[in-house]
Amino acid sequence: MKSKTYIALVMTLLLGASSSALAADTVWTSITVKEMHCAGCAKKMAARLYTVRGVKEVRADLEKKTLIVAPTPGATLSPRAMWEAIEKSENEPIRLAGPAGTFTQKPRF
Repeated sequence: MKSKTYIALVMTLLLGASSSALAADTVWTSITVKEMHCAGCAKKMAARLYTVRGVKEVRADLEKKTLIVAPTPGATLSPRAMWEAIEKSENEPIRLAGPAGTFTQKPRF
């Protein structure tokens, strides 16, 4: 029984290490907003960002008023769609920085 537990533990560690390596390779997009007072504000914006095609994960930093967005593997996130998602959450994006460039105004694609 102990050997099965040991093998399961080793497999879990190996799988965790490989997913951590993938997370390190992820290209994140940073979105700074004008106002983010509480977790409720962050959740509202994150919910809108999750409607954008290709968004896998959204993290919020209340202190810095920043949302960090990760794409699903192989996806390219649209800066315009993310910018508009923040606007639809009744907030004002100030800066969006990601693999497509850095924007301080609504991207014109």
